[in-house]
Amino acid sequence: MQTTFTVTMGDRGRLVIPSALRERAGLDPGTALVLVETPRGVVLLTRAQLKEMVRADLAGMDLVGDLLEGRRRDAEREDNVAPGDQP
Repeated sequence: MQTTFTVTMGDRGRLVIPSALRERAGLDPGTALVLVETPRGVVLLTRAQLKEMVRADLAGMDLVGDLLEGRRRDAEREDNVAPGDQP
């Protein structure tokens, strides 16, 4: 199975995705694709693949808990400032 394909950008920035890759990836006409610029290059993903990638990157993180903890620390710091003192 071929997993690397070389394509050439055409006029107006158009790329043709080889049919073998389109078929394996389930890319039908009208499929929305997302180009993500990374430090290692450009990645082409479907929206579902991008959503899964973001979920995997955020797995195990408690973003709401982290935000609330930061707000609690800020509120505690503000409560401990005497009137007239600069925060």
